[in-house]
Amino acid sequence: MGVRRGDRVGVCMRKSIDAIATIFGILKAGAAYVPLDPEVPAERNGYIVHNCRVGMVAMEDRFTAGLRKEIAALGAIPQLFTLDATGGGDALRGALQRDHVRSPPPVTETPMSAPTDLACVLYTSGSTGRPKGVMLSHQNATSFVDWCSDTFAPHADDRFSSHAPLHFDLSILDLYVSIKHGAALVLVSEEVGKDPLRLPPFIAEQRISIWYSTPSILGLMAQYGKLERYDDNALRHVLFAGEVFPVKHLRALQARCSSPRYFNLYGPTETNVCTFYEIPARIPTERTEPFPIGKACTHVQIRVINEQGEDVSAGSAGELCVAGPGVMQGYWDLPEQTARAVLVDASGQRWYNTGDIVVIDNDGNYVFQGRRDRMVKRRGYRVELAEIEVALYRHPAVEQAAVIAVADEAAGVRIKAFLSGRTGKRPSFLELKRFCAENLPIYMVPDHFTWRDALPTTSTGKVDYQRLQTVE
Repeated sequence: MGVRRGDRVGVCMRKSIDAIATIFGILKAGAAYVPLDPEVPAERNGYIVHNCRVGMVAMEDRFTAGLRKEIAALGAIPQLFTLDATGGGDALRGALQRDHVRSPPPVTETPMSAPTDLACVLYTSGSTGRPKGVMLSHQNATSFVDWCSDTFAPHADDRFSSHAPLHFDLSILDLYVSIKHGAALVLVSEEVGKDPLRLPPFIAEQRISIWYSTPSILGLMAQYGKLERYDDNALRHVLFAGEVFPVKHLRALQARCSSPRYFNLYGPTETNVCTFYEIPARIPTERTEPFPIGKACTHVQIRVINEQGEDVSAGSAGELCVAGPGVMQGYWDLPEQTARAVLVDASGQRWYNTGDIVVIDNDGNYVFQGRRDRMVKRRGYRVELAEIEVALYRHPAVEQAAVIAVADEAAGVRIKAFLSGRTGKRPSFLELKRFCAENLPIYMVPDHFTWRDALPTTSTGKVDYQRLQTVE
């Protein structure tokens, strides 16, 4: 089909054997894959295809019309390779056979990609309202895969979960650590993956031994999944990343599923995982603070700097910066944004500034404090919204908590808390105010509390703070 080394190829399919085989085919051709989320509006995918100058898109036929229309409005339409459906690989085989009959492919040598060659471009939400493409090389990915091999000691008998969508950086561990060790990769469909009642029997029946996902779905399984009914003896590692895991839900999960070891993995898409922390075998009942994000992975280096760019000492807060082979090449076609995010020191070392605020504890672990962009000034005080969420999780009626800040002409900033919990009597506004006043400084107490059946999430399973900004 003319795909050559250095090209970008889009993949717009539901998670399936067809999609996985397509990704490996793209890499074998020396190209980079650009995974598209088939569940988002075609306008977003059209922008990504146009922005990344994708030359070909492999996709399910059902998504073709909408994407073709959006791409046509932006410019030239790339070559489309369509499958009737997805599943066990039959649709991909049939599509390739049809193309072969129509135009037999030439015999070509398989290109050998260099470590610095582009392997994939993962698009994440951008501050401008447009998604931005994180460029990851083969070295970026393989340095992380090798670290996983050393740390978790996978073997051919393991069965890895593939819970994360293919456009989410968690999928790099799923796909490539399993294949490196000849292990099985168990694809978790979107329907099953979002259902805390269906996941526990699925994990037991599939004999999954290494599970990796965001904390959100693990927390829901702990609350509603009746985990104690199912055999968890095959499960030896539970890995989680992407957001803070509230301690009360982590404790409940560990109590109901005690066989595996639990690991907190931290890192943005730009670095993949860069720190990790093993959760103790028993979480003390009195603990309410989230666990640290741990120490640096061996394939990267970490610095914590203040606003002047100086390294901070233990006990002081600063921004976490990452260097080493795990750090992205940059943002696709955004050199100025790349320059702002990637700092170069006097020795020429590149450091990615995550924008995450951490403190180094007495054991040398990094403790996540929150995001630089989730810190607001209120009544002259610096307020970290994540700290309010931690306090709200201490309330027995609260199962999920998300806090946002909105501008207000009179007060400067108003703090809104969105909560969900089990059905039953919910605490009143005054009760919640009183509870927060007992657990937080007065200037951090939210102005508004809104109860919802469930909080909105992104396609990657994280709380969707942007959607909450639009809720009255």
